[in-house]
Amino acid sequence: MTESAGSAPIYDDKAHVRGHLDLSEAEWLRSEEGSPDDEHVEIAFVEHTDGKTYVAMRNSKHPEGPVLVFTMSEWDAFVAGAKDGEFDEPW
Repeated sequence: MTESAGSAPIYDDKAHVRGHLDLSEAEWLRSEEGSPDDEHVEIAFVEHTDGKTYVAMRNSKHPEGPVLVFTMSEWDAFVAGAKDGEFDEPW
């Protein structure tokens, strides 16, 4: 846990995973909508040596680029927010 002056504590429950999640054999999944040549969000469910499964998310056009990693509870909250319109454009 870290804490900045005047801010709430930040719990980093993935510090031991960051940079150590083996994605070399990940099975990347994407929506079947659109053309295979289109840009897609891809996800993979990846087991870690800590015994937990994490959800990795990347851009199909940049597979070697950055990967977001979610715990299962973070993923559930992200999906619920997306379904609820939390990330919709404001206009």
